[in-house]
Amino acid sequence: MGEATGATELPPVTDWVNDWDWLDDGWGEHAIEIWNDVRDQCPMATTERYGRAHMPVTMDAVTEIAHDTEHFSSVFVSVARPDAVRRPAPPITSDPPDHHGHRRLLLPAFSPKAIAPMEDDLRRFCRSLIAGLEGETHVDLSERYVQHIPVHGICQLLGVPESDADMFRDWIFRNFQLAPRDNAVREQVADEMAAYNDRLLDQREAEPRDDLLSLIAHAEIDGEPVSRELKRGYVSLMIIAGIDTTWSAIGSGLWHFARHPAQRAALVAADDDVLLWTTATEEVLRYYAPVTMGRKVIADTEVAGCPVREGEQTLVTFPAANHDPAAFEDAHEFRIDRARNRHVAFGLGIHRCLGSNLARLELTVALQEWLRAFPDYELDHDRPTTWANGQVRGPRSLPVLLRHTVL
Repeated sequence: MGEATGATELPPVTDWVNDWDWLDDGWGEHAIEIWNDVRDQCPMATTERYGRAHMPVTMDAVTEIAHDTEHFSSVFVSVARPDAVRRPAPPITSDPPDHHGHRRLLLPAFSPKAIAPMEDDLRRFCRSLIAGLEGETHVDLSERYVQHIPVHGICQLLGVPESDADMFRDWIFRNFQLAPRDNAVREQVADEMAAYNDRLLDQREAEPRDDLLSLIAHAEIDGEPVSRELKRGYVSLMIIAGIDTTWSAIGSGLWHFARHPAQRAALVAADDDVLLWTTATEEVLRYYAPVTMGRKVIADTEVAGCPVREGEQTLVTFPAANHDPAAFEDAHEFRIDRARNRHVAFGLGIHRCLGSNLARLELTVALQEWLRAFPDYELDHDRPTTWANGQVRGPRSLPVLLRHTVL
């Protein structure tokens, strides 16, 4: 992976209430502990590392921000240096009234009816990855299994070459791990993606196919053609937001079940129990929700009694809200049979995740197929799991020991 150039060098965080930083080395693996500790002291933390920016950690505060389009704009969907150039990637970066048209255009491609037929192909793909591990006993589960599944799903849906997967992963790494502190990296990734998207859009404009990319290439809203800049943004959103997020959720789930053999055994024993598998995957999403969004403050207001000012930034910390004991009974416990689970892993309000149906399917299929093949896998304690920091957190390397012969 490339190294950041001109990045802001910052010391490690020692005070998460007054100086938080989602790129700090302590964030990835320990974010849940961080949010809980902050919540014990106040409903919202602040920092000056990216200009003044806020981090709410309660369900009430997160819900308030997510539903308030009068004081908070989605033109900023991540917290970064104040002088960072932002490029549109609708509908996630759009505000009312424009947002509705962008979402209406793309939503049918992610409906349950459109996504359900992908299940058989996803299962075959997962089984092919598993078959490729035959005879191996020490495996990086993230590298050999997890990260390939959402790439395959998005490539199938969007209609982009799966052979470009390594390039997608490099963009994701630089965009989420380096760009928030380094504007040069942000611009470089954006330029590379724009050039790539233009090539694909040119192809589909000339030769349409039955895929989402062709729909985007010929997109109109209310009878008016969508600009090329916005079309590029649609494609970038699918690649950036549709891969790393689900990859992180799958990896977190498999990391969890490697550490909790009793829960793993219960799922293996209940292979055809649809209800238990549903509650278990929803609990993975609640407990390990990977995505934290951002907003730009566009008018002075208060959140949880704390003043926020025009021009500042704030997180919409959905994962922290999922651990608020005021919102969930025994929020600190991971329960595979949690019946009441109104988590916000996919967001709230008008920007609730467009691809939630695809993400749920990929997560469920990936977990099921792995546990069927390797009911006795374990973490490899001689090689540590490493976690991504920042906007999307989850295991990036996940070394495991395979105790079972591939079927």
